Amino acid sequence: MIDTIINRLNGKKILIAGFGREGKSTLRFLQKYLPDAMIGIADKNESAFQDIDKERYELFAGDDYLNAAADYNIIIKTPGISVNNIEIDCSKITSQTDLFLEAYHNQVIGITGTKGKSTTSSLIYHIIKGVKALKGKGNDVILAGNIGIPILDCIDDINERTIIVYELSAHQLQFINKSPHVGVLLNVFEEHLDHFGTYDKYKDAKINVLRYMSDGDFAIVNNSLFHETESMSVSRIDFESFDLKNFNINWEEIPLMGEHNKLNVKAALCACRSFGFSLEDLIPHLYTFKPLEHRQEFVGIFNGVKFYNDSISTIPQATIAALNTIKNVNFLLLGGFDRGIDYSPLISYLKENVMPYVLLTGKAGQTIKNMLQDADYKGNILEYTDMESAFEIVRNMSKNGDVCLLSPAAASYDRYKNFEERGKIFKELAKKF
Repeated sequence: MIDTIINRLNGKKILIAGFGREGKSTLRFLQKYLPDAMIGIADKNESAFQDIDKERYELFAGDDYLNAAADYNIIIKTPGISVNNIEIDCSKITSQTDLFLEAYHNQVIGITGTKGKSTTSSLIYHIIKGVKALKGKGNDVILAGNIGIPILDCIDDINERTIIVYELSAHQLQFINKSPHVGVLLNVFEEHLDHFGTYDKYKDAKINVLRYMSDGDFAIVNNSLFHETESMSVSRIDFESFDLKNFNINWEEIPLMGEHNKLNVKAALCACRSFGFSLEDLIPHLYTFKPLEHRQEFVGIFNGVKFYNDSISTIPQATIAALNTIKNVNFLLLGGFDRGIDYSPLISYLKENVMPYVLLTGKAGQTIKNMLQDADYKGNILEYTDMESAFEIVRNMSKNGDVCLLSPAAASYDRYKNFEERGKIFKELAKKF
């Protein structure tokens, strides 16, 4: 099946657009399987080319780094690269995801959603690996994609029996022509509007996880999005309505908090069952799952204050889910990079469920502050410049038994490399509190 990818690229003049983690992975693949290919590499930052053989490849950097696209037959776009407002022949654009799904779609469970995709993907991987391990075939499943492992880096570990659990972002799904055999669409909320421009374009990219399915494929869909797939001639499963009453699941023993995680569990079980596994075999492995970092993560009690790290929260709906799970929050840390999303749902929630202290930062924090003031919010609204200053506020105003929650409802890119770095700093400061 790797031949499908090789044949599609063979003889083409190839441009790698973006040279971060996935771009480097693409180059490694081409070096191994198409060593004589004519390759160009384009990245806005020239520093990305530090370790590149500048004699072997055409390199393009600076503000006009994608202008060279016209001279290439095929463009392998990486997720972080936006082609909005650029004159480019989109018919030339492919991606690792597009190339891989064309070759291996029958072996793939693909998972996307604005929130919950990493947890659901990791859970699917965990329970399938657990079932396979009991049969001596635990290595016949891999987890890759948006979770941090470029899919082409895994290609040598795949055989005809391997199940590929593929976490997919909207960026990865934007330019594909084939959907996974089992596609999971968890939810869609306003996000990444800085990249896609409009919510409709973002949602359109998400729905691609199901759009190109064939007869015999399975679409696992949230009830609220079920109507979006009515025209598809594939098996559709509303995981939200999936009845598990006969299986005596002890939800309190599953190490995932909140009603939203019950939906993630249901989606995971539906996906695995669609791939031929029995629920009786799958369910025991739910109890041994280890939750991912930065997702409603209990950090500990320090100097009498409970700290929770939910740095993954980059939209209002995620913060609301956290507040519905973690009760009696006294200090709520919000804000960061403003992507232009609508904070009205969060404002309405906070007005009905007043936090004693709402701490705000960044442009998103300023937006939230203005909206809270317009809504005549009754709690204390405070601003902070960095995580250290937030902890100073908590230190000065907290009392024994208080709860402090980082659930920003905003991206981290104004101050941090990513949400992981933001969460890590929060945890480090909590442990020193």
